[in-house]
This record gives sequence, C-alpha cells and structure tokens, in this order.
Amino acid sequence: RDLEGWWPYKGQVDIYGNEIEDREYNTTDYDRKLIIDERTQAVANRITKWLKANGRYSKTIVFCVDIDHAERMRQALINENTDLVAENPKYIMRITGDNPEGKAQLDYFIDVHEQYPAVVTTSKLLTTGVDCKTCKLIVLDSNIKSMTEFKQVIGRGTRLYPDFGKEYFTIIDFRDVCRLFADPEFDGDPVVIIDGGDGGEGWDPTEPDPPDTPDDPDEPGYPIDPPPFEPLGGVGDPPAKYRVRGVSVTILNERVQYYDKDGKLITESIKDYSKRNILDEYASLDEFLKAWNSAEKKQAIVEELQERGVLLDALKEESSKDLDDFDLILHVAYDKKPLTKSERVNHVKKEGYLYKYSEVCQEVLAALLDKYMNEGIGELEDTRVLENAPFDRIGSPKKIAQLFGGKAGYIQAIEDLKRAIYEAA
Repeated sequence: RDLEGWWPYKGQVDIYGNEIEDREYNTTDYDRKLIIDERTQAVANRITKWLKANGRYSKTIVFCVDIDHAERMRQALINENTDLVAENPKYIMRITGDNPEGKAQLDYFIDVHEQYPAVVTTSKLLTTGVDCKTCKLIVLDSNIKSMTEFKQVIGRGTRLYPDFGKEYFTIIDFRDVCRLFADPEFDGDPVVIIDGGDGGEGWDPTEPDPPDTPDDPDEPGYPIDPPPFEPLGGVGDPPAKYRVRGVSVTILNERVQYYDKDGKLITESIKDYSKRNILDEYASLDEFLKAWNSAEKKQAIVEELQERGVLLDALKEESSKDLDDFDLILHVAYDKKPLTKSERVNHVKKEGYLYKYSEVCQEVLAALLDKYMNEGIGELEDTRVLENAPFDRIGSPKKIAQLFGGKAGYIQAIEDLKRAIYEAA
C-alpha cells in the first residue's frame, strides 16, 4: 500500500462506522489521517525479524508519527514478542511526553548496563537531548522532511561503543526518509537542538507531546461506553483519523545499502564483500579455526571481523536459517555446510554434557544455552547476563558462581560449554 497507495471503495466505512473520504491515501496519510492495522503489524513483524537475526535485546528506537501511533506500534511489537514480554513487561515500552511510566524508564534505556527496556516506541521525545550509546537499530516510520530533524533522529544511533559490541548501527526506513542522505545539505554532523522554526524557539524534549485522542477501544483513555460518533465542528466534518482493518499488506521489496568506514557506498553483493574481508584477515579455513579455537572470547573474533567490514547482521537477514556467527563465517568464506544454533544446542544436550553438573547448575547452563539461541555466543561470555532474568530467580551472580565452586569453576564451565557447542561437526 505504500507503493501503490490505498483507495477506499465507494461508501466504505472505517471500524467506527465513519464513511471514509473518497481519495487515494499514501505514506503521508498513514497513521496521521488513515490507520491500517495490518500495516502497523507488518512493520512490527519486520522489526522483530531483524531483532531475531541480530540480537533480541539490541537497543531499538522506533520513531512514529505521533503518540497514538507509538502506542499502537508498542502493542504490535508486543504481539510479535510475547515470549520476552512475558519474561519482563518492560522489554518493549512507549516513551512519549504524555507517559510518565515510559519517561521514568528513559534513564534505564540509555544506561549501557541495563537490559530493559530494549525496544522503545516514541514520536519526538527521543529525537534530541538523549545520548543512547548502545542503540543498534533506528526504525523510521514517521514522515521526516526536515534535514535538521533527520540528522537529530539518526544521531541517536551514530555514536559507536566498541566496548559493548556496537561497531555500527542499522536504520530500517519505512517512509523513504533516508533519501535525505543524498541531499547536498547532509553533511553527516549531528545537530543537538531542533530549530523551532518560525517561532524561533527550540523544542524542549521534557515537554509532553500534544495530546492525541485515543481511537482504539483497547487503548488507555478510550471511554468504556463511547457515545455515538458526532463529528466535531459540524455535521459532515471527517474524523481526525480513519481506521481500517482487513487490508492485505505485504512487504514487496527491500533495498539494502551500506556505507563502509570511509563513508563509501558498497556496491557489490553483501556476501561477496564480506567474504573478501574475511579472507583478507584469515586466508584459509585452518587459519580461521586456529584463531577461533585459541580465542579466550569468541566474540572478540566476531567484533574484529565486523570492524573490518564483515556484514554479519546483513548476512543473517539474508539467510533463512538461524545461524551462529561461527557457522555463518564458515559458510560464506569457506563454503562449509552450516549448522543452526538449534542443531548445536541439541548436540550439546544429546551428548549429555549438562548431566555432569548438579540439578541447579544444569538449570543455569540450560538457560545460558537459551540465551545463546536468542543472542549468540557473546551472551555466554558476558557474566553480566547473570544479573538478568531468568538467572536472577536462582540467585545473585556471586551465588551462581558458588554453585560451580567459585568464579574459576563457573568460567571453566562456560569454556567447556563453548567447546561442546562448537565440537559438533
């Protein structure tokens, strides 16, 4: 519908019984004049697909048209991520000026040591004045035309933080906002204050966004028994927004563009570009395996390759399988048949590796395998993972280490677990 636009049939009414104005609706209208529920869910599904490929706890900001859109997007994302929301309802939150609960979580979102919230929806509260060092994904589902605002929005992601595995960031653009990258006015430098325009005053991010009238019966603030629809301003005036359901929405095409560390647009295929960069570092399979097996932290090898232009996240999205970074590298660079993370975990369990530990230690290691399935090998190598669910129900990181005989015993157990994961053929 973004490509072709959407046109109601003659006399069509929305879910509230309002007759929809007979004209074509396009991306400038969506979520401002016309809500298509299936489009919202399709966007949420695509975001979730990226998270599942690149780390479901990757800090993510979804920029929406307004507060109402941000709330609907939050709910759509919850629908796509019910498992993690069940673990912690703060996994996905709306942070907008009218929402004290969400605003209270802002400091936690930008804290590099906090896992929750991981995904936030917003309208304008996060465009300026917020330094989110570990934000890995910026989603644009808002019509941004101002160069100043565009630079401010992408500025939420441009700060790199190698110590926390952030060597680059990703933009998913549903509104063709990234055309502004090609604008001669774009110089790449972020702007700190958004110009207030003709009023001459800057926008204060602490001020709440203008209130929107809830139009979803499931949303807070919608009257329990709403009166019959009476257009404001006189008979015949259209409602602020039409809302429709039952529209077929499909992502027909995607265009992927990458800029290298020198700011040059990459024109060759992602696979060929990444393969060349891997082979520049490790010319043979034996050379790579030697480095991988001897590395104290496997994640260090992954991050080193990412620094050298290996686009692992993009390769994961192209792959139909849930692959570990290790298998992806072997497959792309050395043409080896990969194993999925599920296959590697099943191999560990089948070989009975966990059974040599006590029941509670088995519980810890099984949860770590689940983290590996969702996030990758880096989760096993970061002891801070023990501070979060489900480990916090077992005890503090210190107590968990004591279950293994102390810190050295826990570290050895993790090394043995990694060895068991990668010994599968």
